[in-house]
Amino acid sequence: MIRLHDYWRSSASYRVRIALQLKQVPFETVSVNLLKGDQRSAANLAVNPQGLVPTLEVDGVPMTQSMAIIDYLDRIFPDPPLFPAEPIARARALAMALVIAADIHPLNNTRVLNRLSADFGADQVGRDAWYAHWIADGFRALELMACNEDRDGAGPFLGGDRPGIADICLVPQMYNARRFNVPVDAFPRLIAADAAATALPAFAAAHPDRAKPIEP
Repeated sequence: MIRLHDYWRSSASYRVRIALQLKQVPFETVSVNLLKGDQRSAANLAVNPQGLVPTLEVDGVPMTQSMAIIDYLDRIFPDPPLFPAEPIARARALAMALVIAADIHPLNNTRVLNRLSADFGADQVGRDAWYAHWIADGFRALELMACNEDRDGAGPFLGGDRPGIADICLVPQMYNARRFNVPVDAFPRLIAADAAATALPAFAAAHPDRAKPIEP
């Protein structure tokens, strides 16, 4: 049995949902409401010592960190592949993915934004400016990296002619950028890759609007 401990608006959880949908792997969802503090509950800490999401449980064995989970899924369910097999192509794909997963997203995580307010006095305007700065900073680099990949004859996705790990990271970050009214017009290659990916049924099925639990 595969069970995903998930918050519907979590970018990291969104990535794992996309991977599961692309692999067509059935899974159950355990909702962890970050706004209510469920991530700090004893139940969540038992499977995720960081008190975060996502956690993927496979036959009762928990795995954390979205990139590690996606790597596991790609090894256990190899079709379709989410990472290139060729070493240089794999490194390039991971580099694009990590611009988001390691450089943009951690700085804009809710716990970081809350710390800015609680300990450093940032108001909402300041929080929003912080958020927009790190998205734009990362997207500028990612746009150039994606355009360089296109010189090798890549397809509509950041992963080439089919979506891969970079697209899995891009789509949730584009969702966040638009949700917080961060301008993205300066990044046409990213916009095109996002549009190509979100048109696919697997990405649509993983969208936060589809993952949002029904309140009783």
